[in-house]
Amino acid sequence: MKNTLGDLNNHLFAQLEKLGDDDLTGEELESELKRTDAICDISEQIIKNGELQYKAMKHMDEYGYERQKAVPEMLEVHAGGGEP
Repeated sequence: MKNTLGDLNNHLFAQLEKLGDDDLTGEELESELKRTDAICDISEQIIKNGELQYKAMKHMDEYGYERQKAVPEMLEVHAGGGEP
């Protein structure tokens, strides 16, 4: 799975459009509201993860990065954001 923050943005706007549908009523609306809450919760975590990766990259750029130093795998940044 290689999703980007741009993809996340598209999903968020798509859900916003669903909530703006005047034909949604009752159970359908409640279901979409629950779905929206779940999407927002997950999105928040994705954004926090992206911020952490950015800060790690910025720190490595500022202070240098030697491959011999032990860096937690979670904090490694690779070109394109994918696996090594």
